Amino acid sequence: MMVVAVKQLDLNGLQGNREFLVEVLMLNLLHHPNLVNLIGYCVDGDQRLLVYEYMPLGSLEDHLHDLPPNKEPLDWTTRMKIAAGAAAGLEYLHDKANPPVIYRDIKPSNILLSEGYHAKLSDFGLAKLGPVGDKTHVTTRVMGTYGYCAPEYAATGQLTVKSDIYSFGVVFLELITGRRALDSNRPREEQDLVSWARPLFKDQRKFPKMADPLLRGRFPKRGLYQALAIAAMCLQEKSRNRPLIREVAAALSYLSSQTYDGNDAAVRRYLDGPSASKVSDDQVNQDDALASQHGAQTSMHDRMNDFVPEGKEHCRSGSNRGGRGRVVPNGVDRDRALADANVWAEAWRRHEKASKVRVTDEILG
Repeated sequence: MMVVAVKQLDLNGLQGNREFLVEVLMLNLLHHPNLVNLIGYCVDGDQRLLVYEYMPLGSLEDHLHDLPPNKEPLDWTTRMKIAAGAAAGLEYLHDKANPPVIYRDIKPSNILLSEGYHAKLSDFGLAKLGPVGDKTHVTTRVMGTYGYCAPEYAATGQLTVKSDIYSFGVVFLELITGRRALDSNRPREEQDLVSWARPLFKDQRKFPKMADPLLRGRFPKRGLYQALAIAAMCLQEKSRNRPLIREVAAALSYLSSQTYDGNDAAVRRYLDGPSASKVSDDQVNQDDALASQHGAQTSMHDRMNDFVPEGKEHCRSGSNRGGRGRVVPNGVDRDRALADANVWAEAWRRHEKASKVRVTDEILG
């Protein structure tokens, strides 16, 4: 007997139908160990059902925020493993798919976990084809989740793969700090996670206090330094300054491969207070060299001097629920969705000549 997960879509007009079409198309055309597997779907009248592989550990959000007293928090190594898995899935969408796919809705609730905390991206209803040829971006209505959308996308509707990098940076910062992207229960100056973190990126003495208190100091100091460096680069306000996903994935693959003994002196240093000592450039360069052995094509450390405290960015939202409100456009985009689906399906057929994809005809025909 196969255990599956069934998702019933809330069809809010034709916009809900559009997301259903896009998700079925994408998950039938895209296959990777770090993407959730679509087993089937059902269309019956106004009912829309998606049948996925069952992910026994739920979502990242279930293990990161609002934990019950009897639930153990994620340890440092597991957090890095989850981040590396999500980055690998995103790398497939950006670098392997042709045309590239912009995920557009990266957040903890969309990162599902199988046995061993193997991360898989889910919910492709907002996925969008990336620019091709000499185009630098695609222009679309602003959609996504409040607190995660990149500032240039929120301001102009211009979408690139670097928009996903920013959203990933927010999620990675959540993993490191244990804080929500937006949290109205915190003091005003700490409610926006990115705005709170920007000035702290400049002061390494404050890095240990940025770590999730639930870790109780059980993290490698140098690993924390490197993780925060990656997050800061992903969260650069100017999209051109953000790294490519292949660089991020390579760096996180290295971080997740490092073993850590939680009983070492790092715990005592944490409990005694933040250390004023800094990680030496030699140590950082050594780790970057090791990361390059795992496939990094450029050194992320080369851009660490680009970190600057930047102003608070804003994202238009149709909801007041912190971190959960989708930026839903007015009107219907069904024709554009169908056109995108056809273009993407044809390109994928040319790229994968051996594969035979029937879902497009079933849905659109």
